[in-house]
Amino acid sequence: MTSLKVHKTSWFKNSACLLSSGKTRHVMHYLLLLLLGLSIVGCGVYSFTGASIPAGAKTITIVYFVNNAQYVEPTLSQSLTDALRDRFLSQTDLDFINEGGDLQLEGSITDYSTRPVAIQGNETAALNRLSITVKVRYTNTLDPTKDFDTPFTRFEDFSSGQDLSVVKDQLISNINEALVEDIFNKAVVNW
Repeated sequence: MTSLKVHKTSWFKNSACLLSSGKTRHVMHYLLLLLLGLSIVGCGVYSFTGASIPAGAKTITIVYFVNNAQYVEPTLSQSLTDALRDRFLSQTDLDFINEGGDLQLEGSITDYSTRPVAIQGNETAALNRLSITVKVRYTNTLDPTKDFDTPFTRFEDFSSGQDLSVVKDQLISNINEALVEDIFNKAVVNW
């Protein structure tokens, strides 16, 4: 019984000496940094925003989104295009160029409409819904398998007692934010 106790004690002392030695500590730090580096890099360039930019991609082109909807909201094209550019420039290391980027986004607003929702018993709408649909073409010149041509739709509901002209700026801002998130995620967040 005593020899077992001595053996356990000497093993712990030897382990503590090994771990506290400068060489072992240096190797452990090196391995930890190596594992951390490998997990962050993966197949492309990873940022802490969740974007996984393809290796070699340095530039992005985001073309002005024209408004082809039946009803044209005058500021929508500019605000959506600016929001997309802001997101890509703030959450990636890509440089913006006017044409020929390694990654390219272009598209158009195809729908801007309101419709009643939540019909009540007296056949009046309790809510109205503002919907915006954007058709987006994404081109990855470095990996064409990542290209897509997809419509994105988002909406916001508002009380039927509110006038659209009073609430539309906030609704459009919320919808743009959701559309930009969807487009950004589809283009460069590979979850």
